[in-house]
Amino acid sequence: MKKAHFYLLFIVLILACNKDAKREIIHATGKINNISVIIDDQLWNGEIGDSIRNKFASPVTGLPQEEPLFTINQYPVKLLEGFMTNNRNIIVVKKGPTTQFKVLKNEYAKPQNVFHISGKTSLDILNTLQKHSGEILQIMQHTELTEAQRRIDTSLVNGKRIVEKFKASVKIPSGYKMVLNKEKFIWLKKEIISGNTSLLIYEVPLKCLSTSPDAITDIIHMRDSIGQLYIHGTVPGSKMVTEGAYAPYLSQVTLDGKKTYETKGTWELQNDYMSGPFINYAILDKEHNRIIVLEGFCYAPSKEKRDLIHELEAIIKSVNIF
Repeated sequence: MKKAHFYLLFIVLILACNKDAKREIIHATGKINNISVIIDDQLWNGEIGDSIRNKFASPVTGLPQEEPLFTINQYPVKLLEGFMTNNRNIIVVKKGPTTQFKVLKNEYAKPQNVFHISGKTSLDILNTLQKHSGEILQIMQHTELTEAQRRIDTSLVNGKRIVEKFKASVKIPSGYKMVLNKEKFIWLKKEIISGNTSLLIYEVPLKCLSTSPDAITDIIHMRDSIGQLYIHGTVPGSKMVTEGAYAPYLSQVTLDGKKTYETKGTWELQNDYMSGPFINYAILDKEHNRIIVLEGFCYAPSKEKRDLIHELEAIIKSVNIF
């Protein structure tokens, strides 16, 4: 009898281990830049829901039309168990006996972030959201960028050309084709339904960009000069320039350990009707006395552009300068 109990216990342990092993290998699913918010309707339709929408679905900077930073899908707490638990980003909000904020990695799948927020009152929850929203955004944006890079089906041919020309590597998706290949300039393009996305890589001398507040003026001049040289429309005299009606957004970031100017704005073709958003990274490569510029832009008049620009950002941020 004891032996039978031992075997029964052994089988239960094996099944439990197998269950845990299967759970560990579940890969998180979902579209890029989507959040599952687990919150009851009463809270979602009040101040707490408004706060979540304002913080995580605010307009993306640099796009010609308003598009949310993240697409939010809301589910009641009772539906926590189920398909939405396999998503990469989950925010769980509910009232509870204590005010609490915690981040759990890979709770149901991986890679995954599950943010648990609770409080005795709505005010407690609102204060916790206010305090930690910046941290939540940073974690989710990093996760989505990493996932976008993981999904890139790299083109070895284009990657080799970039290494040979610029002594730098970039993960270029196989859908991108060479449009123009000059001495210090490459233009790659991918055709999509009703439009296209483009990636530019070029270098200029380090002296072309000042480190003063006038940096934005230098960047606009630099990219407009490139447009005049290489990027033209079908209408005679048309060239790509930075759209003057909207001031570009400038910030400083670090790429591959180097100081970088990040510029987001919109472009247009002079004497033509084409326009769209762009994202430009000017990397100060002092070791080689140059600025290496990686820019992505898209033309998709009938499509939302958030995810197109996000893909270009993921490609650019894979850069590694030798």
